[in-house]
Amino acid sequence: MDEILELSAGVVRTSRTMSDGRTIRYYDTAAQSRTVADQRPAEVQPGIGELRLDPLVNEWVVMAAHRQARIFLPPKELCPLCPTTGDLLTEIPENDFEVVVFDNRSPSMRPPDGDFALPDMVGSDTDEGVAAGKCEVICFTANHGGSFKTLSAQRVRTLLEAWRDRTRELSQEPFIEHIAPFENRGEEIGVTLAHPHGQIYAYSYLPARVVKMLEVAKAHHAKTGRVLFDDVVARELRDGTRVIAKNEHWVAYTPYASRYPFEIHVTPLQPVADLAELAPAVCDSFPSIAIEVMQRLDGVFGIDMAYIAAWHQAPVRQGRDVLRLHWQITSVRRAPGKLKYLAGSESAMGAFIMDMKPEQSAQQLKDVKL
Repeated sequence: MDEILELSAGVVRTSRTMSDGRTIRYYDTAAQSRTVADQRPAEVQPGIGELRLDPLVNEWVVMAAHRQARIFLPPKELCPLCPTTGDLLTEIPENDFEVVVFDNRSPSMRPPDGDFALPDMVGSDTDEGVAAGKCEVICFTANHGGSFKTLSAQRVRTLLEAWRDRTRELSQEPFIEHIAPFENRGEEIGVTLAHPHGQIYAYSYLPARVVKMLEVAKAHHAKTGRVLFDDVVARELRDGTRVIAKNEHWVAYTPYASRYPFEIHVTPLQPVADLAELAPAVCDSFPSIAIEVMQRLDGVFGIDMAYIAAWHQAPVRQGRDVLRLHWQITSVRRAPGKLKYLAGSESAMGAFIMDMKPEQSAQQLKDVKL
């Protein structure tokens, strides 16, 4: 049975069931009627993977062996993220869409059966757990050849509303601890589908970077009474040299200790814990700075830059007073035809070494003529 929900900014979500039992959600702004059924035969859903602890660093690792068979770089005419047309039955049954979110066909994590609890961490004797969580795909546009920078301001606003909606709903699941929407673009960073899209991972545990950020933020707050990220943003605004874009509600900058040739953080000037807490006026002003940032990134060398754009937000149930929402965009492209490889020092030791200062990349971004 369809579920229709009215969201902010004139966005309406229509949720429908796919042939294999997964859910697809359409986010529309023009009173569309979503009635086309998924005509594909039902498939058995993959089982849940394993969750194992690496006791050397106390970090969880997901084992999802079923993902080995997932689709890899199909030609445009066989793209599973395009609308369904003719004999091509894709993940989206309708022949057009604005923004759509559906449960991943080959998820790294999936909802557990029954009650769930992480195994107790007891070093090398830690029990194996199940890879509980949720993995969703979010398509930005029906246009296969588009990209984030070519989206209209209205479409970006709809996309933001979809991110906010998924954050709110996934936060209600008792087995979810952290929610991370992200976009991968470019084969250089491992993209397997070229259609403009992102993913939403909802974890049953705190990812390693979140654990570290939370630990540092708590220590700073205990020592100073202030929120660390607020102090970081204040410094960037005060220095000014690394700020590349700003409007009434948002600022974009290259961080003081960037780890990548091009790294951009976009954050609301009125700090919040997660996407769901953004005020309407702040949401409405996001598209302009988001599109500008992406246009500047692609404009540096006049080519489509491979990047990862990830939302960092506070965990669902802890640290909401000390962690802040921000959008981190990183690219390993350091020059036309040259990549910054995460090799020995970065991959083996976790010790990043930058070949250029963030002030240099900030200036290159600011010099782009829009």
